[in-house]
This record gives sequence, C-alpha cells and structure tokens, in this order.
Amino acid sequence: TVIMNPRLCGLLLLVSWIMSALDSLLQSLMVLHLSFCTVLKIPHFFCELSQILQLACSDIFLNNLVIYLSTVLLACVPFAGILYSYSKIVSCIHGIPSAQGKLKAFSTCVSHLSDVFLFYCTSLGVYLSSAAVHSLHSGAVASVMYTVVTPMLNP
Repeated sequence: TVIMNPRLCGLLLLVSWIMSALDSLLQSLMVLHLSFCTVLKIPHFFCELSQILQLACSDIFLNNLVIYLSTVLLACVPFAGILYSYSKIVSCIHGIPSAQGKLKAFSTCVSHLSDVFLFYCTSLGVYLSSAAVHSLHSGAVASVMYTVVTPMLNP
C-alpha cells in the first residue's frame, strides 16, 4: 500500500490504455497502405492482424518489423517486469519459516504464473509467427487460448 497507491494504480492503467490505443492506431495505419488481392476471406474466427497481412499482395516487411518492435515494447518489457517481481516474491517466500506457509504462498503464485505463461506463449506465438507459414488450425487454437481460455482462468 505504500508503493501501490490509488494514484499510481490509475496512472499505470492510463498509460496501459494509451499505449494500447497508440499501438492499435499504428497497426491500422500500417495496414491502410497495403494492397490486397481479390480474395478477401479470412479463415479465422476473428480478424487477426497476422491473418490480414497474409492476404496482402504488397510487401509486408515494414508491417512485420513494426509488429516485432511493438511486441518487444508491449509484451517483452512487461513480461520481464513480471519475472523480476516473481523473483522478488520467491526470495520473500524462502524467508517464510513454516513449510505450510511456503506451500500456500507458492500455490497462489503458481496459478497466476501459469496463466501468465499461457497468455504470453500463445499470443507471442501468434504474433511473432506472422511471417512464417503455419497451419490455420494451430493459429486459431492459439488465438482462442489467449483470447478466451486465459481470461477464464484468471482469478
């Protein structure tokens, strides 16, 4: 409560929303300059950016570069922060004298950490594999994992 006060929490939320909106705007503007072939059927359950780029007839190198850079900024940096915070949590848990207290603390952390890993692995797999050829079924399954399953698992 000393570090995470309501003002800081609101500021973090505002920065998260602004960064997400700016990234969405950038990706949308990048797609606008592409030319598309006549077949415009997206074989997916929702309009995924990687699926749109696969339909483009023009060069998508710049779009893929922007995707990779935004992935590093918006996914890898927060993931590194999560790993750092969990390393601090684990070091604090090791200081708990009772085995039952350690078990309870680890069980709480493991459920959240497994949800985080599931989200990051599937979403990074979908977005970073946009340049590679992969099966439509595996891409759809990975998208369902990070858009439907992960939010249902989050307590």
